[in-house]
Amino acid sequence: MRFEDALAAAGSATLKPGDLTVLQLNLGKLCNMTCAHCHVDAGPHRTEVMTRETMEACLRVLEACRAEVVDVTGGAPELNAHFRWLVDECRARGARVMDRCNLSVLLTAGRTDLPEWLAAREVEVVASLPHYRRRNTDRQRGDGAFDKSLEALRRLNRAGYGQGDPKRRLSLVCNPVGAFLAPPQAEAEAEWKRGLREEHGIAFDRLIALNNMPISRYLAWLEASGNLDAYMSLLVNSFNPAAIEGLMCRNTLSVSWDGRLYDCDFNQMLELESRPAGGRAARLADFDPAAFAARDIVVGRHCFGCTAGAGSSCGGALA
Repeated sequence: MRFEDALAAAGSATLKPGDLTVLQLNLGKLCNMTCAHCHVDAGPHRTEVMTRETMEACLRVLEACRAEVVDVTGGAPELNAHFRWLVDECRARGARVMDRCNLSVLLTAGRTDLPEWLAAREVEVVASLPHYRRRNTDRQRGDGAFDKSLEALRRLNRAGYGQGDPKRRLSLVCNPVGAFLAPPQAEAEAEWKRGLREEHGIAFDRLIALNNMPISRYLAWLEASGNLDAYMSLLVNSFNPAAIEGLMCRNTLSVSWDGRLYDCDFNQMLELESRPAGGRAARLADFDPAAFAARDIVVGRHCFGCTAGAGSSCGGALA
């Protein structure tokens, strides 16, 4: 089944955007880790990073669209030399900032002060952690990743994160370690909070459970392990129309490291550029709020990943 056919069966000829509230900026593919599930194919060898000139163009778009949230991602966005400047500029414009952090980057040279620095600017830390147990995390991220993640979480806790303060919210993101859907988010959150508190004395505010997307390294693993057909069938057969309303592509504009515009982070990795109404180019310099508000969102079979089961988006479960 095509995703367009699933939309039609649910009563939608196309997928249309709602109000644009989130500007998601990918600061580059450079990362201090090489995770097995990474849909960005990020790593220490990548040289693609957003320049300050492109960031300045992002700020002009932020002013034009008046998005409430700037969602900063990568790679490891903190490795971009202009990361701190960008955060300060976004906060100066009244936007709430989310930093999608792999945790271990907070232990690298020149960034050990980031927990306190981010807390002072009331930045939400959205930290990826495959599982609250060592085996599953190290299996997906490499030996030693779990212990580094715990140390980073302790530092965030000491800086005031994870204590129920809405100005210093600590969210954890989990992806299944295998070819199955994300667990029920509320149940998993309760289990993770109990496990991290009792076993390690660590606290966090919310859990975001994401389905793995059949893109890049995870797609390669599905193919190599013989799980691709079964996983795609699982996604298609688990299509949930109730997830459509909350899809991130309906309220998000995704900007790549080189200034191209996409409907979501996953389309960005597949190089499926946004198609604003009127045939305008999907570039920062050509951003027209009215043209983007009138566009049809670009979809494909990977979109079943966001509509399977309870749904899955950058903010977690949808239904």
